[in-house]
Amino acid sequence: MGTGRRALLLLPLLGLLRAGGLPAWPVAAAPALRWLLGDPACCALAVLAALARPWLRPWAPPGLSLAAAALTLALLPARPPPALRWLPADLAFAARILRLGLRVRGRLRRAPPDTFVDAFERRARARPDHAPLVWTGRGRRAVTYAELDARACRAAWALQPELVRPEAAGPPEPAALLTAPAQAVPALGLWLGLAKLGCPVAWINPHVRGAPLAHSVLSSGARVLLVDPDLRESLEEVLPQLQAERVRCFYLGRSSPTPGVSALEPALDAAPSDPVPASLRAGLTPRSPALFIYTSGTTGLPKPAILSQERVLQMSAMLGLSGVTAADVVYTVLPLYHAMGLVLGVLGCLELGATCVLAPKFSASCFWEDCRQHGVTVIQYVGEVLRYLCNAPQRPEDRTHTVRLALGNGLRGDVWDAFQRRFGPVRICEVYGSTEGNAGFVNYPGRRGAVGKTSCVLRALSPFELVRFDPEAAEPVRDGAGCCVPVGPGEPGLLLTRVLRRNPFLGYRGPRELSERKLVRKVRRPDDVYYNTGDVLSMDREGFLYFHDRLGDTYRWKGENVSTREVEGVLSLVDFLQQVNVYGVSVPGCEGKVGMAAVQLAPGRAFDGQKLYQHVRTWLPAYAVPHFIRVQDTLEITNTFKLVKSRLVREGFDVGVIADPLFVLDSQAQAFRPLTQDTFQAVCEGTWKL
Repeated sequence: MGTGRRALLLLPLLGLLRAGGLPAWPVAAAPALRWLLGDPACCALAVLAALARPWLRPWAPPGLSLAAAALTLALLPARPPPALRWLPADLAFAARILRLGLRVRGRLRRAPPDTFVDAFERRARARPDHAPLVWTGRGRRAVTYAELDARACRAAWALQPELVRPEAAGPPEPAALLTAPAQAVPALGLWLGLAKLGCPVAWINPHVRGAPLAHSVLSSGARVLLVDPDLRESLEEVLPQLQAERVRCFYLGRSSPTPGVSALEPALDAAPSDPVPASLRAGLTPRSPALFIYTSGTTGLPKPAILSQERVLQMSAMLGLSGVTAADVVYTVLPLYHAMGLVLGVLGCLELGATCVLAPKFSASCFWEDCRQHGVTVIQYVGEVLRYLCNAPQRPEDRTHTVRLALGNGLRGDVWDAFQRRFGPVRICEVYGSTEGNAGFVNYPGRRGAVGKTSCVLRALSPFELVRFDPEAAEPVRDGAGCCVPVGPGEPGLLLTRVLRRNPFLGYRGPRELSERKLVRKVRRPDDVYYNTGDVLSMDREGFLYFHDRLGDTYRWKGENVSTREVEGVLSLVDFLQQVNVYGVSVPGCEGKVGMAAVQLAPGRAFDGQKLYQHVRTWLPAYAVPHFIRVQDTLEITNTFKLVKSRLVREGFDVGVIADPLFVLDSQAQAFRPLTQDTFQAVCEGTWKL
């Protein structure tokens, strides 16, 4: 008999005690003593009580209460439910989540709404000389609130004629930013200026080129594209297509080398730094888009996930929920076109009044030196960041730093232990969530290897299910009634999060079918709707969640989601390849999965490893470049003409199992060269750098 059913049997007895005016405390005290002291100690205490009965009788409750206590001991399990030990932490975290939700909703219900840019302006007025940003790249410097706000105001006045139409009703049109990491500070000024106008902004990955870049700009609905001059080549490749859709392009410089593209800096110099009235964004609502952050999904091309004003405020509060205060200094090496870097990192610091130290890119050799130089107390990571730090050569000063907290996601349990052993007792706060998702988890107790923790209270606030799934179809398994089948404790299941009014799924900007593909209906009841995360997690009996894998055509490598269809599209442009099947394979000692492609050669053509290397390096971001190539005579397909990946994933790149020709990416030779047994062994041992 389960604990729940046993407890239900006690309810009538408790009702009888209450109706008779008898005390019910022995019923509660009995299991508490048993769980705290254990069965032997509890029995010894009962014997002592029996011996002392003559002296205890005046204070003892009536016999019925004692009988109820004895029955309670018989019905309830000998040990408390595993999750009960976390009850204080669960209730405390749930209370903080509730306070956060009420505070965010209260801010956005004001007229005009109190958005993240309003909070930034308040801090700029209160502490104009305080530096919320410190740039560690070329031209190292601290950026004060006054400087950042002045640049934001000039950007708003300069771009207002392009984006705000006085004769048109509704919110301003979106804008897009395409900037290299070296231009992070100017880009942040532009973003805050556009936010002052109430304008949603699309942050585009500067590594995408060609068709994916054009799609990213156009799918955001942006009427203005602001481009780093260093990305001139990428812009000119797609400029005719953008101009055909009447997208106005500006370089973030004083001159333009490209016909049809204007320079923005002269307009910024001529614009005033006067405050921008909040009335310009008075029409914003909690659901109004604030940001478009791109995510690679199963459709193959980047999709602009909608981050609403409410969602941005909720995500930026993650620092505060993790214990970060205004006195902290946060170090981030994550790119600003990711929600972790922009919203949790930079905006989280602006909301708290903390200092954000921005690095243009991750460098294992500079990481701790930057932390020591700037007095960093909090670092952000994705799983690979901490692994790279652990793999770097040891130094005597490894523990000489002021970092007390690491906040991020994707950290393996073995790296967790290795990091704390080497760099000291840094508290690690692991979080789980997706940019477009409507729910997330936080590992607030700090259990090693878990991506989050839930409880009955949190699950009531944000319901979710872990269900059985078909790995081939990448879909939930249904029972006879057509509902999804939940998994048991510790069993991997597909994570589905329920879509409710308080937990909406806003999806992607563009055709509604893009968002509909991510929804699953009739999960537990005929009328429910859930968001399909595409992630496989498990949950133990204490409520801790553990990440297992990703489903569908997306895998994760170096902290990035890689779309297999996007990579397939790029490889298919190579003239000696007839058909391409891309997938991710596991590599010992590496977080995530590395890209691999099974290819079929065009008739009469030979494999050219040097040409393929140059092609993928030119047209793909570094994290999306496949490291292994498998040449097959034919590619296996299903009866619905889908490429079969499961067998290929299982076989991986093992030269002892695969008879097909295998090639490995060699950066030194700048070519794909044959994969030998020695190279395979080096990859598995970690001596071959991926």
